[in-house]
Amino acid sequence: MDEGPTSSDDATTASSGNTPAPAVRTPLYRASNAPRYGRQSLIKEIQGKENRKLICYVAGAAASMTRDDVLPLVDLFHTVPEGSNIDLMLQTPGGDVDAAEKMASMLRKRVGPESEFRVIVPDYAKSAGTLIALASDTILMSDSSELGPVDPQLPLPDGSGRANLRPVQSYVDGHDALVELVNQEPNAAGYRLMLDKYDPTTIDLCRKVLERSTRLAEELLKGGMFRPPRGGNFTGVARDLSDNKKWLWHGAPIDHKEAERLGLAVTYLAPRDPNWEQYWNLYCEQRLALNDSNTAKLFESDYVSLVIG
Repeated sequence: MDEGPTSSDDATTASSGNTPAPAVRTPLYRASNAPRYGRQSLIKEIQGKENRKLICYVAGAAASMTRDDVLPLVDLFHTVPEGSNIDLMLQTPGGDVDAAEKMASMLRKRVGPESEFRVIVPDYAKSAGTLIALASDTILMSDSSELGPVDPQLPLPDGSGRANLRPVQSYVDGHDALVELVNQEPNAAGYRLMLDKYDPTTIDLCRKVLERSTRLAEELLKGGMFRPPRGGNFTGVARDLSDNKKWLWHGAPIDHKEAERLGLAVTYLAPRDPNWEQYWNLYCEQRLALNDSNTAKLFESDYVSLVIG
């Protein structure tokens, strides 16, 4: 965890006696932090070309988005004035829908009505990450980029009663299929036994979670890439993204072509585009900073660098 300037020339510390002397970081300290300095120098270089602030949220494959992510996001805003054009480099497997809503709202408020918010997806931004992308004005994607269905997951009981993280739509579909089978064969004891393991309260909760995630997708589109004067069929797009029968499973990839077919605002950059190469180089260095941890997250800007988990 580290924050502050990447140069050793912009701070002072006390030397022997009362005379302040320039702060010079020791060789070992500089060597151990050299990767961070390199990444933040690249962030500054990108910002200089794009005339916008670049902040990064890069998560490991098993590092779900949670409400705890709000704290480091606020830190990333430290050197981002209100009304700035903001680029968010986003890499996440998804997670808490409520956390996504809060962070999307914070980002849009920081950008304001007159400036532009873009989401850069170098690899994948699934589920809750896709929701944040919907709040942007455009999503920067290349051949390696993918979004995912808005398919919420909850800890739900399996046949033995143990709670596992499961797609809510699949859980509801399984219940509804059993109800239909029992109606067709009322005397089939096996179907009834399986159906009895479903808690009606849990099924009701699941249906409400599904409806909430779809409504949230609509609201984020209305306030993001479909905001006036552009407009768009936010209801249709939100329903398409939430249609489990279309995507079949939680991890289904939505590439830049499919995202455009859905009606999303996508800016495509070819892999050899000089701008994309800079984004990709930065992303590769940031993934290495996670030290092969699937549960770690990196929050980084030109001033802040936090590895959590």
